[in-house]
Amino acid sequence: MRAFAYGIGALLASSGLTPLYAADSTIETVVVTAEKLVAARAGIQTQTGASVYTIDQAAIQAAPGGDNTMLNQVILQSPDVAQDSFGQLHVRGEHNGLQYRLNGIILPEGISVFGQTLDPRLVSQMKLITGALPAEYGLRTAGIIDLTTKEGTFEPGGTISMYGGSHGTLNPSFDYGGSSGNFNYFVSGDFLRNDLGIESPDGSSTPAHDTTQQYHGFGYFEDILDEENRLSLVLGTSNAVFQIPDSHGLQPSPLDGFTGLGTGGALRVGTTSLYPSQDVNESQREITHFGVVSWQHASGNFDLQTSLITRYSQLQFYPDVIGDLLFDGNAQRASKGDTAYGVQTDGSYHLGDAHTLRAGIYLQTDRATSATDSQVLPVNNAGLQTSTLPLSIPDSSAHRQNIYSAYLQDEWKLIPSVTLNYGVRFDAYSAADSESQVSPRANVVWQPLAGTTIHAGYARYFSPPPFELEATESVAKFNNTTAAAPGTVNDTSKAERANYFDAGAERRLTPEVTVGVDSYYKFSRDLIDEGQFGAPIILTPFNYKYGKQYGVDFTSAYKSGPFSAYANMALETAEGKDIVSSQFAFDPADVTYIANHYIHLDHEQKLTVSAGASYIFEGSTFSTDLLYGSGLRKDGATPNGDHVPGYVTVNLGLSHAFDLDDYGALTARLDVINLFDEQYEIRDGTGIGVGAPQWGARRGIFVGLSKTL
Repeated sequence: MRAFAYGIGALLASSGLTPLYAADSTIETVVVTAEKLVAARAGIQTQTGASVYTIDQAAIQAAPGGDNTMLNQVILQSPDVAQDSFGQLHVRGEHNGLQYRLNGIILPEGISVFGQTLDPRLVSQMKLITGALPAEYGLRTAGIIDLTTKEGTFEPGGTISMYGGSHGTLNPSFDYGGSSGNFNYFVSGDFLRNDLGIESPDGSSTPAHDTTQQYHGFGYFEDILDEENRLSLVLGTSNAVFQIPDSHGLQPSPLDGFTGLGTGGALRVGTTSLYPSQDVNESQREITHFGVVSWQHASGNFDLQTSLITRYSQLQFYPDVIGDLLFDGNAQRASKGDTAYGVQTDGSYHLGDAHTLRAGIYLQTDRATSATDSQVLPVNNAGLQTSTLPLSIPDSSAHRQNIYSAYLQDEWKLIPSVTLNYGVRFDAYSAADSESQVSPRANVVWQPLAGTTIHAGYARYFSPPPFELEATESVAKFNNTTAAAPGTVNDTSKAERANYFDAGAERRLTPEVTVGVDSYYKFSRDLIDEGQFGAPIILTPFNYKYGKQYGVDFTSAYKSGPFSAYANMALETAEGKDIVSSQFAFDPADVTYIANHYIHLDHEQKLTVSAGASYIFEGSTFSTDLLYGSGLRKDGATPNGDHVPGYVTVNLGLSHAFDLDDYGALTARLDVINLFDEQYEIRDGTGIGVGAPQWGARRGIFVGLSKTL
């Protein structure tokens, strides 16, 4: 039979046709080469000594909502991640400080506030990397979100899906991957529309004026040039429009009888305003585009990846002139844009069995533009309105930032059970200010027993202020208007410099059960925080002169056949003292108090718990997960001296895959999010840098159908 097959193959070859067994051999060779290159890419960047929490695509699909959830909701199931308003995440008591990477490549920061540029559908595996980071990680160090994208070589085929339900949700999507010879690809896209684009400001299930429409697209394209080289291209886009939600039943205090604008100027209607809060019509558009071209080389003991990176982001805020003047004293139309270009090169060399050397550089340049036009009302020195005719205050600027980073490190296996990873990195930036730092790093990992790993490490960190968010408006322009700032001092934001210590252990108790504990302590100079200080939902960075964060994380996981479960618990403290930049935005009394006292940071959550479980039975997946938070900070007897009430939310999911034989598979799912309709407050509108109250989403019931392609 084999001789017959080879004879047929020879006949086909003589006819110019490719025999089937040859095609199969070619496919197998391509797959093996792709696997080798993927392993080499993963080996370029080490996480030795860091704390790493991994969530793969199977875990995402098994959870309630599956890959129809937003990426930030997936990340929330990791240890010591607290949720905040506008989809923000706080890892280990940091305000933001997250760096997103695609296949190990840094994605420059954008301006988006509400929007989620990256989608779980593109993720093959997600890692949250925290702790004392090795030298290749810098600039943003609270947590590294490293996403490995899907590739058509390993996951051919795709799905088309329709998902929707409560809050007016409609979410059609598709994804598809495949390969042809040495070329492989993966593409995905979705449209999202719902009536809960931003958190409710008053706890209602259906907030007034809160519709969002969003488009997301992603593509990964790869050409394997030969056994040692490949080129890849990553493209992504996001375009989202958000209405800014309104509270019901509020009335502004009349400003000397001013109630609105007419074509001829101001309208005076007695001394009573007739403009209800639910009629205020503000909106915000956020656009992000990014692209990455990478060349990877893997030859013997040497591996290298070089990437060219670009990202463009834009934010536009559209005010309600009458409503904003009445409620805020400032109707500001704002447009911000940032264009970033970068180059990243990382390499590793295996120097015998004991040493692996790693080195890399990262260069980035940004150009940011800002244009605002503020409608305000004039007031006298006593704060009394002097005219009903609004003034227009325009302000525009353009500025540039340059970042230069390099690192060198050695992973040294001292003995079979002990590894030392040590190195140094250099970071510098120039923008409104210019600063630099040399940062040593060292981690040791010890495996005293099979299934037991103990690690400890130290890292020096250097984090520039988020350039794309830097305030550019002149404070003095708004003097003697209804938009005057509380203060007048506006020192430039500085880079944060920190010392970070981390130690932990992980133990596999049985083949099914793994537990872990990790502790950390960080003290910093010029700690970076962010706040919302105006009607446009644009965050502004500021510094505390001193900062400290410390805590402990507990993790556990169970996996046995079709059943899996996990539980994470974290305790943390985050404090800052003495606000030393953007002081104008704060109450002078608060600034004076904080100058002499440590206060809890507004994003501190003392206790955070995440847990979940899933069970697969005859094509059906049953799943549940929960989040508990003791509550973010609010003002009390002192700034940030109290916290909002704690809460717990529980989600349920059920899906079943129907085999349609030659027509593939059809999967139906039912999800209940916030099963017990917990009405919980994320923010109450008070606290340092907090702009407005927000509440978590109320109960939602969602259904979906997806068909394999």
